[in-house]
Amino acid sequence: MRSPVNEGSRLFYWQRIREYAVPPPMIEKATARRLVGDWAAACSVARVDVDVDLPAMRRTHGTELAAQVRQDLRHLAPDLLRWHLPRVLPDGLLRPGLTLSLARYPRADGPPTHLVLRTPPAWAAAGQRMILAWWDGGTDRHPHPHPDPRYRLDLHRHLWDARRTAELAERSGFAIAHRDKSTDVPQDWAVERWAAEAAILLQADSVADDAVVVRLGWRRQAIVRASGTGPLELTGTIPDRPATANLPVLPDAATWIPPDIQLLRAGLISPGALHPLVAEALGVGGPRGRHEVAGQRTRIVECRGALHRLELVDGVLTALDHAPDEIRREELLATLTGTPLPCLQVIDQLYRSPTELSDIRARLDHGDSEAALSAVEAVLGHEAVLRSGALQDELVAAVEGRIAYGLFRAGLSPVPRGPGQGDDLPGSGRSSRAQRVAQATPYKQRDRYSRRLLTSTH
Repeated sequence: MRSPVNEGSRLFYWQRIREYAVPPPMIEKATARRLVGDWAAACSVARVDVDVDLPAMRRTHGTELAAQVRQDLRHLAPDLLRWHLPRVLPDGLLRPGLTLSLARYPRADGPPTHLVLRTPPAWAAAGQRMILAWWDGGTDRHPHPHPDPRYRLDLHRHLWDARRTAELAERSGFAIAHRDKSTDVPQDWAVERWAAEAAILLQADSVADDAVVVRLGWRRQAIVRASGTGPLELTGTIPDRPATANLPVLPDAATWIPPDIQLLRAGLISPGALHPLVAEALGVGGPRGRHEVAGQRTRIVECRGALHRLELVDGVLTALDHAPDEIRREELLATLTGTPLPCLQVIDQLYRSPTELSDIRARLDHGDSEAALSAVEAVLGHEAVLRSGALQDELVAAVEGRIAYGLFRAGLSPVPRGPGQGDDLPGSGRSSRAQRVAQATPYKQRDRYSRRLLTSTH
């Protein structure tokens, strides 16, 4: 059972996830494309790669099934889907290596087929891209090609289907009064909904039994009856698991109270910061918040007993209160191991590890490279030439992560260089070849390398 301290920490993690994981521009652009019927463009905006071939599906499975799938795709809100996907704390990144069913289509001549959403394995997860695919019982190069029974959204269409979003308030338990904190039931268990959700699951899977298993974390699970009769049966040891091995698993989406509701109740998020479809479904409308990149601002530096200004001039961070010839002399002094002016020391530090690095890193972690680069340019200017340091390392890691995802999509895998050299795997961001090249290259060439790095991450 989570302690109140851990519960509070978890909500603060979710607060940060909601700030960065699905940025407002993605929601606005994906919504605009969905509303005009261009589902493929909406997926592109939401960083979803589409592996669904409707013409091939029509030839293989018939016109009727292909028409059903096309209709579902037209109402797919990929930004809302990204909003609700399972994530791993504390970073809040998408759960890697996952295949979850979005919709299931029965067939008369065999088991049902599925429209599925996949996340890449951890080594290729930089960029946080997703894959929309079709699964008809076969296997492919994905590490877990079969839909995971614990993470399935075919019974929770309100989490991705724009036609069903109004169901969220009821299915999430939002209408249920806040549970008394004195109870032994943790605040994030959706225990009041378990029986009803169990009934939905058993009916959908045509299971005659009355019981389902609810997984509550490491070595802990519960048995719930759809009839709602009998006490809650908790099990928590490995020997108990064989007794529940044949029971259907309640999907994760039905097990927990959604973080949005917990954040609202804790006052850690405003209605305007929610996804618009979520806010509308919960009836908590408000002005939509925007996560804008900070614009140009003047930095004040104490330099030789006076307050000096640093500002962007022609795309370059400049010390305004020093003449160009003075700056050139100080830069030459620095190359001779001297101590430069405090203004130049601050500029050097900003180029290596700016105070905004946490914001930039969060945007890169969640795949929003465009906003990350805008944040870099807002601090350092569009003509920024980076220097070795934490900022450059983050951008190098982002580029390598994109390469790793490209390898995965091509059916390739990274190959470790040998014992103790695993950090050379693409996307690791540590001891990478690109960083070693940058460190071994003459200063001016390294500057040009950094400039290419900035543009290549778009």
